[in-house]
Amino acid sequence: MSEINNPCVSCGACCAYFRVSFYWAESDAAGGVVPQALTEQVTPFLSCMQGTNSRLPRCTALEGEIGQSVSCSIYLNRPTPCREFDQSGLNDVGNEACDRARARYGLPPLMSTDNVLADLLAQDVRVIT
Repeated sequence: MSEINNPCVSCGACCAYFRVSFYWAESDAAGGVVPQALTEQVTPFLSCMQGTNSRLPRCTALEGEIGQSVSCSIYLNRPTPCREFDQSGLNDVGNEACDRARARYGLPPLMSTDNVLADLLAQDVRVIT
């Protein structure tokens, strides 16, 4: 997906809503790629991105203003949860976690109601209207 069509570059809500936890060996100190200096230990086996293990999380790698223009300072070296987190509506599939994070910052869901209904119908889910 090109950056021009990627709503994530004007959002960033997920980076300031969830704790970003991952297996400790993803850090560069253990042979992975995530900069150790930007992580904190959660358990003996889990690390998280600094800033995300708090009541009001915001990943230290997130740059910019949420809902306006954002980027990740370690995008190429981001941990697995960030690589695997899909925006809502990608390939016409909703992501409730994305929608919840966006709602926290007053941003609308990326999928319209029509797209959500079409997605449910494609999955043969019974919709009562």
